[in-house]
Amino acid sequence: MQFDFLIIGGGVVGMAVAYGLLRRGQKVIMLDEGDDVLRASRGNAGLTWVQGKGIGMPRYAELSLQSSDAWPFFASELSERSGVPLEYSRQGGIDICFDVQEAEARVANYRKLQASSPYLARYFQWEYLDRQALLTHLPGLGESIHGGTWSPHDGHCNPLLLLRALLTASLKMGLSYHPGCSVQRLESNIVGFTANTLGGNFSAERIIVAAGLGAKHLSPMLGLSGEVFPLRGQILVTEKMPLISQLPTPQIRQTGNGSYLIGDTHEHAGLNRDATTSIMAKLAARGVRIYPHLKNANIVRAWGALRVMTPDGFPLYESSRAYPGAYNINCHSGISLAAFHAEELAQALLHDRMSHEFSEFSSARFSKIN
Repeated sequence: MQFDFLIIGGGVVGMAVAYGLLRRGQKVIMLDEGDDVLRASRGNAGLTWVQGKGIGMPRYAELSLQSSDAWPFFASELSERSGVPLEYSRQGGIDICFDVQEAEARVANYRKLQASSPYLARYFQWEYLDRQALLTHLPGLGESIHGGTWSPHDGHCNPLLLLRALLTASLKMGLSYHPGCSVQRLESNIVGFTANTLGGNFSAERIIVAAGLGAKHLSPMLGLSGEVFPLRGQILVTEKMPLISQLPTPQIRQTGNGSYLIGDTHEHAGLNRDATTSIMAKLAARGVRIYPHLKNANIVRAWGALRVMTPDGFPLYESSRAYPGAYNINCHSGISLAAFHAEELAQALLHDRMSHEFSEFSSARFSKIN
C-alpha cells in the first residue's frame, strides 16, 4: 500500500493528527515506540486548559481558546467512533493564587494578553475571585488561599482514555500502526520519505515528526528543528474519596473515580522522571493547604513525567524547506490542543499550508531567543 503520511510518534499529539488525517480520507502509517519510553501522554493531569496560555505569544492563546471551543464536538465524535468514554467535562476551571503578589501578577498578565489581541479581547473570558467567591466553585477551600482566576473555557478529561480512544478510532479508519518500533534514521528518497528501523523500513509520500523528545535527534535529519528539552513534573494520587462538585485547577483536581491528582511542578532534571520525596512532601503540603479535608487521605501512587518544552515554551509547527513534505509538530499542551490538532492543523497539513497558516510557530523564532 502507498501511504500518504508517515507519522513518527504515537502519543496524543501524533494520534490526534493521525485521527484528523484519517477522517479526511488519507492513508496513514504510524511508528510508535514501547510503553517504557519517555511518554508525556501517559503522565499528565488531563487538563483541557486555556488560562495561562500565550503570555508572550497571543496567537498561542487564540489557538488554545479555539481548541477549547472545539473540544465538546471533538470529544463527542471521538467517543462515538471509538466506543471509549473520555470522562470529559467543560464546566470551567480555577487557577489558584496563593498570595496577593501572585494575584496581582496574574491579573496584569491577563489584561495585557487581552490588550494584545482583538480576538482575545472579545472572546477570552476570565474573572478574578477572592477566596469567599471561590467557595462556590471549590467547596472546602482552605482559609489561607488568597483567591484565583476563573474561566469558563477550561475543563479536563482522562488522558489515558483519550489516547486509547484516538488509537481505537484511528485503527477502525485504517491506521497502519506499528508499536515497539524505534526509528534509527529518516531520509528523503524517490517514494517520498523512509524511516529506517531495526524491524524494517517504512515509507510514505509525506512525513510528520511528532516524536516528543525524540525530535531532538530525528527532526534535524530532515532539516527541521530539534530544539526541545525535558521539564519534569510530579503528581501525587490519593485514595478514592467521595465525589465533590469542584472545578478542576492546575494544582489539584478530583478525577471521575474519586481520587485527587496533586501536581503542577516544573523541574529541570534532565531525563530523570523519578518521583522524589522532597517534592512529594511539598505537593502533599500544598494539597492540604488547598483542601484541608485531605489531611488524612492516603497517597496511593506518585509519578514523575517529562514535559516536552521548546526554548520559549510555545508549540513548534514547521515545514521543512530542505525536504518539502516533511513536518515537525511538538508541544507540551497535547491534551488541550488535541481538538485543534485533529481539525485545523490536520487540514493545514493535508493541503501543505502549515507554514503559511501557522508561521508564528516555526523554529525561526528561536534565533531571536538565542
